[in-house]
Amino acid sequence: MDPDRTTPGPSSAAGTEEPLRREMVTAPLIVKDMSWFFSPLWNPCSKTRSTRFEEGVKSEQVEAWLDDHSDFTRSYFLRRASTVSSPQAESPLPRVPRSSSDHSDLLRKGHHHLRPSSPINSSRMSALMYRPVPLSSHLSAPPDCMDRFHPDVLVSHCPCSPRSPHSPFPHHSSRFSFSPCLSPIRPSSPDLPHSPHPLYPTATNSALCGHGEYCPWMMELLRGGLSSMGSVVELCQGAVLHTGELLAAECCCLSLIKKDCGGSNSLEEVVAPTALGCLSEGNLYSHAHLELLKGIMGCAVATGSPMNLRDVSGDPRFGLDDDQSSKIRNVLIVPIKNHRGEVVGVAVMINKRNCCNGLVSVFTNMDEKVLSNHMDVLGLVLDNVQLYESSRQEAKRSQALIEMAQVLSKKHCSFDVLLSKMAATIMPFTQAQYCTIFIPGKQILDENDQISFSNVIHLECEELGSTCQIYRRERDISNIDQSHALQTLVAMETLKMSQISEETITSLICCPVRNERSTNVIAVCQLMKKWSIDSEDMEAFNRYDERLLEDLALYCGLALQYVKAVLITEERRASIEVTQEVLAYHITAAEQEIQALQEASIPSVESLHMLDFHFSEFGLPEERGTQATIRMFLDLNLVQDFNIDYKTLCQWVLSVRRGYRNSVPYHNWSHALCTAQSMFAMLMATDQLKTIFSRLEILALMIATLNHDIDHRGVNNSYIERTQQPLAQLYGHSTLENHHYNLCIFILDNTGSQILSSLSAEDHRAVLHMLKRAIIATDLNVYMERRTEFFNLAKKSRVNWKSEKKKDLLRSMLMTASDLSAITKPWPEQKRIANLVTMEFFAQGDKEKQEFKIKPIDIMNRENSPRLPYMQVEYIDDICYPLYKAVSRLFDTCSPLLAGCKKNRAHWMDLAMEAEDENCENTSCVTLKTQLEE
Repeated sequence: MDPDRTTPGPSSAAGTEEPLRREMVTAPLIVKDMSWFFSPLWNPCSKTRSTRFEEGVKSEQVEAWLDDHSDFTRSYFLRRASTVSSPQAESPLPRVPRSSSDHSDLLRKGHHHLRPSSPINSSRMSALMYRPVPLSSHLSAPPDCMDRFHPDVLVSHCPCSPRSPHSPFPHHSSRFSFSPCLSPIRPSSPDLPHSPHPLYPTATNSALCGHGEYCPWMMELLRGGLSSMGSVVELCQGAVLHTGELLAAECCCLSLIKKDCGGSNSLEEVVAPTALGCLSEGNLYSHAHLELLKGIMGCAVATGSPMNLRDVSGDPRFGLDDDQSSKIRNVLIVPIKNHRGEVVGVAVMINKRNCCNGLVSVFTNMDEKVLSNHMDVLGLVLDNVQLYESSRQEAKRSQALIEMAQVLSKKHCSFDVLLSKMAATIMPFTQAQYCTIFIPGKQILDENDQISFSNVIHLECEELGSTCQIYRRERDISNIDQSHALQTLVAMETLKMSQISEETITSLICCPVRNERSTNVIAVCQLMKKWSIDSEDMEAFNRYDERLLEDLALYCGLALQYVKAVLITEERRASIEVTQEVLAYHITAAEQEIQALQEASIPSVESLHMLDFHFSEFGLPEERGTQATIRMFLDLNLVQDFNIDYKTLCQWVLSVRRGYRNSVPYHNWSHALCTAQSMFAMLMATDQLKTIFSRLEILALMIATLNHDIDHRGVNNSYIERTQQPLAQLYGHSTLENHHYNLCIFILDNTGSQILSSLSAEDHRAVLHMLKRAIIATDLNVYMERRTEFFNLAKKSRVNWKSEKKKDLLRSMLMTASDLSAITKPWPEQKRIANLVTMEFFAQGDKEKQEFKIKPIDIMNRENSPRLPYMQVEYIDDICYPLYKAVSRLFDTCSPLLAGCKKNRAHWMDLAMEAEDENCENTSCVTLKTQLEE
C-alpha cells in the first residue's frame, strides 16, 4: 500500500519497446501525491465535483471509503506530509520505475504514443504554454495523459472529488495537480483565462509556500488533528492570514455569524482587520472604513456568494467619501459555509498589493478560487473545531458546577465565606484576576431612594508557577469602582465590555444575582482582567466565561436562599427546643404531686370496680383516677415484667393526665381513663386475649388507650384540615391521631417519665410501632376501611391468631371497641356522655357556620338537636353494633359490651318514638323500626 510503489515495467533483457509502450497506454492512472486535495480547482463543498477529474464516480463513495479506512487515510496524509521536508519533494517530476531506458526515453515513448483522436493543435499548445505555473510544477500522472488536459479546467469551479492512490476506483484518477497556495496573479489581468501573458508567483508566495503543491496551513490541519488546531479564533486567524499572504492583500479580516437567544443573526468579529506586508498598524482603517466593511460583509452573507469588488468607489451600492475611496480600493469577500451549505461567516481581503512597476493590482478570479477553496476547507473544519471547543468548555463548565455544588452542600460558618469559596471556584476556569461580589443596600437621602452597595467580597488570583492562589482581600467599598456593578444592578442584565488602549486591555463581565422569584437583584458578580494562558497579555472574556459567571450568579442566589433557609431552620429548631422545654415543664407534675401519688395506697380493682364493663369515672375524684391507672398496670404485672420504676410510672401517669385539655367537654382525661378501663376489663376477663397477645403488646395497648386522644382540641380532622392549621401541614392524614402519637412519644422521652427505659432497642422499636398503629386505629375512617376484614374473620368457626397481620387487626378493633365503649355503659351514664359529645359537636358546627358560612352536617348542626335520638340510633346501627357483635362472637367474655349497646339502642329508640308522638315524620320512624327488626 506504499503510494510511491508502482508496478515495475519489463526489464531490458526480457522485453522490447512495444511491450513498454503498450503497458503505459493500458495501465490505470494512479495519483502519485496529494496535489488534488490542495488544488484551487478542487472545491470540497462543490456538489458537482465528480464531473471533471473523476468522471462517473460519486464523491459519497470516496468519502465512505475514506471513512471506512481511516487508519490508512491518516497514515497516508502523514506520510505524504513528511515528504515536504525531504529532498524528493523538491523534484520537479514524480518517481517512476526505472527501465533499460532513461526518463527522456520514457517520455519520448509516451509522447510518441499520443492518441491520434486528440491532436495537440497550436491553440491548445499555446494554452498549455501560458497556463499558470505552480510553485513546484510537475505532473502526477504519466506524460501520455497530458493530451487529456484542457484549459477549461482552470476556470472550473466545481471539480471532481480526487482519489487516493489506493482508492477502490483506480481507473478514475486525477491527471494533474495544482497547489492551493499558488497565487498565479498578474495585476493587469483580473480575468485569468483571457490573460495573454504568463503569470508567475510572487516572491512572498514562494517564501510562504516553498514546498510547491503542499499547503502548510492545510497540512498542519491534517497532521495535528483537532487537539492541535487550537481555538476557533486561532484556526480562523491562521486561515485568513495565510490566504492574505497568498493573495498579496494589504489587510484581511474574518467574522463569524453569531445567533443570539432571540434567534436573530449578527456578525461577530473574530479576526480584526490585520495589516499584511508593508502596511503599518498606523495605517489601519477608521471607524467609517469599518462600517463600510460591515455593509459589504452583510451583502455577502445575504447572497451567500463571493464578491470581488475591483473598484469599490465605482460601485453604486456603496457611497464612499474621498478618504474611504483612497484607502479601500478593491475588496474580495468570500462567505464561509459549513457542510450543510449554510453561511457561517465571511472572510475579507482588502486592497491587492501593487506590483513593482506601480500598476494598480486587483483581485483576480483565481484569487477568488484560492480564497474560496481555503474558506471551504475552513468551513468544513470549523464545525468540528467549534464542537470540540464547545465540548471542552462544557466539560470545564460541568467541573465548575460540580465544584460549586460541592461547596454549596457543605456547612459554612457565614454567608460571606460561602460566596468567597464559590467565587474562588470559577476564577481558575475563567482566568480572571479579580472577582468581586457586590451586595446592595438601601439608603434614604433627601427623600429619594438611592441605591448603593453595603458590602463587598473581593478576591484576587495570584499565579504561582503552574498553579494559582486565590486570596480574599479586605477592601473598602469606597476604593472599588462600582460604576459597572451599579449599571448592572439598574439594568438587571449581564454587562460585558472590553476597553482597549495603547497600554492596557481592560475586560470585565458583570452579572446580576436574583432571588428565587427573579424579580429583585440581591447581588452583583463581577470578573475583571482575564489573563492569557499562553502569554502574559490580557484577553477579553468570551461567551463561555459569561456563562460561567451566570452560573456563579445562579449558585450565589441558591447560596443566599440556602443560607437564609439554614438560618430560618436553625431559628425554628431553637424555637422548637424552647417550646418543648416549656411544654415539658408545664406537662410535668409538681414534685409534691408525684410524691403524693407515689406514697398513696392504691385501692384494689374490686373497690374501684375496674373489672366491670359498666365502670363509670363519673363522680370519681381526680386522684382516684390516677390511682386506678396505677392499679391497672400493677394488676397486669407490667411494672414487674418490664422493670418500670414506680416513681417514673407515677410521674408518667400524671403527665399524661395533664396533657388532656379540661376545656374540651368529652375528649378529656375522663374519656382516656374509661377507654383504658375497657381495654383492661377485656384483657382481664378473656384469658384467650392474654394468650394471643405478648406481654409487650399488652403494654403497648395500655399506653395507647391512655394517650389515644391526648391534647384533643374538641374538633375533628376535617375541621383542622379545612382551617389549614399547622397540624394539617405536619400530617397528610389522620391529623389528630398522629398528633396524639407524637405527644405520647414526647412524654415517654421526657426526663422522669421514661417508663420504657428498661426495654432493649429492638423491643423499644416494636412498642413504638404498635403504639402508632393502635392510636391511628382510633380514626373512624381507618376503622371503616379495615372492619370488613375483621367481620369476615369473626364469621369463621376458628381463627389462627399467630399471624402478625391478624394480631394487628385485632389490636386495632379492640382499640376502637374501647374508644366507643361509652355506648355500652348504663343508660344514665350513656345519656350523660351523649350530651357531652353533642355539646362538643355543636360547638364545632357553630364555628363552621361563622368561619366558612356553610351548613354543618346533621350531627354537628345545633338546629337538629331534636333529632338527637334518631342520630344516636343511626350511629349505633352503623358503627357500634356490628363491631361489638363481631367481638362478642370471637370472645364470649366480651358479650356485656354487646348487651349494653343493645339496651342503649332501645332507650334511644323509645326517645325517638316519643318524639314522633309530638312532631315526627312517619318515614323516619318506619326506617328506624325496620333497622331494629333487622
